[in-house]
Parts: sequence; structure tokens; C-alpha cells
Amino acid sequence: MKKKYDTNNNKIIKTKKVECPPGTAELGRSSWKLLHSMAAWYPDTPTTEQKTKMRNFYDTLAEFYPCTYCAQDFQESIEKSPVEVESRKDLCLWLCKQHNLVSEKLGQPLFKCNMKNLDERWRKSSSSECNNNS
Repeated sequence: MKKKYDTNNNKIIKTKKVECPPGTAELGRSSWKLLHSMAAWYPDTPTTEQKTKMRNFYDTLAEFYPCTYCAQDFQESIEKSPVEVESRKDLCLWLCKQHNLVSEKLGQPLFKCNMKNLDERWRKSSSSECNNNS
């Protein structure tokens, strides 16, 4: 086996990166990205089966979310304002409002919940810096 050296002729020692479980903030960011992306690509006119599956998805998420406090908070939130699955627009706007409720509790900026802003952010950005594969 050949030993590897850097440009100063020092032996390169590879260290294995330790993968840790995500903290609450990282978990939240990742979850919101997934949820908003799913909503952005939800059908404009979903079938009854798709509506049922989406409702069940959110109920399951609220029950099994890995942050206990967050899960309880989300369960209470969707009890007060059930997930809206009649259309893509309904789901996107409902989710944006839910996200803003959490952002407000955390002292973070709120997002302007309209379809133009949501589609620009989660479906098809007009920014040249974004990779628009769809």
C-alpha cells in the first residue's frame, strides 16, 4: 500500500469523520425542506387517496417526530388547524402558516405566504444560482 504525502512531504493521516445524530435545529431545517418540497409538488387536484395519504403522513409525522417537544407542539397545532389537502395551493399555504407559527416562537423571520413566493422558493426558482432540474 502506497503512503500518501502532502505537498510538504508530510504523511497524510486520514481521520474518519464522526457522524452525530442531528440536533433539533438541523432536524428542523431538514424537515421543513422536505415538507415544503413535498407540498410544492403535491397535485393541484389530488385524488381522494392522495388526500388521505397526505393527512396520514402529517398525523404520523406529528406522532413520531424525533423531537418530543416539537412533536407535541405540532400535534396541538394540527388539532387547531388541520392539514389542508384539497389542493397544492391549500397545502402549501397551510404549511407556510404552520412554519411561520414555529418561526415566530423561535424568534426567526416570517415568510410571506403566497404562492408566488412559495413556488419561487420551493418549486422553481428564477435565480441563476439555483439548479432547476425540473
